[in-house]
Amino acid sequence: MAHSEEHHTPVTVIPPDKEKIKKLWTVALILLMITVLEFIVAFSVPHQYEATRVTIFILMTIVKAAYIVGEFMHLRHEAKVLIWSILIPMVFVIWMLVAFVYEGMAIFNLRY
Repeated sequence: MAHSEEHHTPVTVIPPDKEKIKKLWTVALILLMITVLEFIVAFSVPHQYEATRVTIFILMTIVKAAYIVGEFMHLRHEAKVLIWSILIPMVFVIWMLVAFVYEGMAIFNLRY
């Protein structure tokens, strides 16, 4: 009885936006290329260049994170003031973390 009283709303199927799909695949391929470069660095850089390898990984991670935030969170299309209001505090937070690690290592080396 309830079955006959149900209202069916029509479903409209929107054709796929080929430009958006192409953009999504482009973003995925760029992220894949950066990841492949990370693997190449991981398996080809000798162990004695550990600091160089870590620096390259950090830089590639920052590039990937910035690209993801810019594309998927649409920050790239926002006003420049908003972008700078996010980037400047992030630079200070990263600087603070590096300073804390450096000071912590210095204190650890003095004690032991």
